[in-house]
Amino acid sequence: MDRELNDEELQDLFAWIDKIPLSRPKRNITRDFSDGVMAAEVVKRFFPKLVDLHNYVPANSTQQKLSNWNLLNRKVFSKLDFHVPEETGRRIVLSTAGAIEPVLSALREKIDKKLEHTTNNILVGTWANISENLDYYDTRNQGKPHAELHQTKARLPAELSEMKKDEKSVQKNVKLQHAVKLYSDMDPTFRLILQEKEQAVMALQETVEILQMKVNKLEHLVHLKDIRIEDLTRHLEMYKVKDNSQ
Repeated sequence: MDRELNDEELQDLFAWIDKIPLSRPKRNITRDFSDGVMAAEVVKRFFPKLVDLHNYVPANSTQQKLSNWNLLNRKVFSKLDFHVPEETGRRIVLSTAGAIEPVLSALREKIDKKLEHTTNNILVGTWANISENLDYYDTRNQGKPHAELHQTKARLPAELSEMKKDEKSVQKNVKLQHAVKLYSDMDPTFRLILQEKEQAVMALQETVEILQMKVNKLEHLVHLKDIRIEDLTRHLEMYKVKDNSQ
């Protein structure tokens, strides 16, 4: 957790954070996350039931900031198999440069791991529902050609397995599961066609989200460059003042 991130890892982390709607503007990550409130909001974005934001008070005092991080460790991070050491938490609270980034990166990994576990559970339930409906269709239509239906049934596990690879698959599969229930009274073949259309629409939506993430990443890089330019300008002015005073 104390490992220093390289530039590529930092940019990827910043792009991920930029996609998450937070209650305060993201200006300086070291100060923004020092009181733990925005860290709680990050977890709530993915697991709403794990976090009660009323328990985390925006603060300037060191004591209240530490209290927020301790509460996160006990009530939230423990459910993600995650823990911020006391010394690391103190460095974050004191807005120590480079302290928060490795913690957020490790937290992201834990979030992704739990999302993957949740996705697997949804996929199992979704496939069970689809398989049950297809078996029911076979029973009601004995004597009719089943070759095309069996091909579709055999293809579904591979398609569902591909859905695991995407971080967005939780939302996608929840919608798919709802679609199965909604169309339970329809002819299974027609229902599968509708589901394929819905998946195509969701794929297009994900493409738009990826493009937006790239735009956000570029904007963030421009912002970092502006900060660097301001810092260099400030140092240059200080040197000029020193030269004039000598």
